[in-house]
Amino acid sequence: MDIDRIRQLLPHRYPFLLVDRILEVQGGTKIVGIKNVTINEPFFQGHFPGHPIMPGVLIVEALAQVGGCLALGAGAGAADPPEPRVVYLVGLDRVRFRRPVRPGDQLRLEVELVQVRGPTCRLKGVALVDGVVAAEAELMAQVVDR
Repeated sequence: MDIDRIRQLLPHRYPFLLVDRILEVQGGTKIVGIKNVTINEPFFQGHFPGHPIMPGVLIVEALAQVGGCLALGAGAGAADPPEPRVVYLVGLDRVRFRRPVRPGDQLRLEVELVQVRGPTCRLKGVALVDGVVAAEAELMAQVVDR
């Protein structure tokens, strides 16, 4: 899935769209996306000057956005019209940051659907850089009408 389809699914825009591509969707229960982290990201100006590190909350947000693509039906064809729905992040558990993410890194964002109850779903996400876990979290999200 390319950036055009991602922009159909998610309401986020620059500088807050943190997913560049969806690499795979497995049966509606697992999704893998990527975020290319460049020095041009606006948050690096202040986090931290001379020692740029991607803020952990933005890594978790990137996981949530990939999870949002899954919850909103990322497996649908690019020609399908987007549904008038949005995904709200409503909870986080077991968030851990394992290593810093720096300019030049590519985040591999793996999110698995754990449970669905009505409009609410539980997801488990892992952000990796070069196969090493940078962050992980359990997320709770709710799909609502716009």
